[in-house]
Parts: sequence; structure tokens; C-alpha cells
Amino acid sequence: MTKLRIKWIKSGIGYARGQRRTLKALGFHRLNETVEHEDSPPVRGMITKINHLVKVEVITDAAA
Repeated sequence: MTKLRIKWIKSGIGYARGQRRTLKALGFHRLNETVEHEDSPPVRGMITKINHLVKVEVITDAAA
């Protein structure tokens, strides 16, 4: 299955509370941290909400 590698590249300070909460919901704790999630519509929606704060890389599973 496809995974997404998401890196937090810009601070959430000065942005709406919902955007900062979305960062936490994705599992971020510190700036420049990277997390991986399964590619799904809910995760894609969260990324769309904070796309100006993160960088996304698609990882395809070679075993599939």
C-alpha cells in the first residue's frame, strides 16, 4: 500500500488553531520532524488543510 512521508517545515505560530491541531493530529511534536502515514482520504484532507506548513513525499511499497 502507498504511504506518505510528511515533513513539518514551517511553524504553526500565527496560523489558526485548527491548523495547529491538525499538525498534532498527524503526530508532529517538533519542527522538521518527519512522520509516515498510510495514504487515505482523511490523511489527504488533513494535508490539504496544512499544505503550506508541510512537505509530502509519496512512498510506494515495492513488495505489492
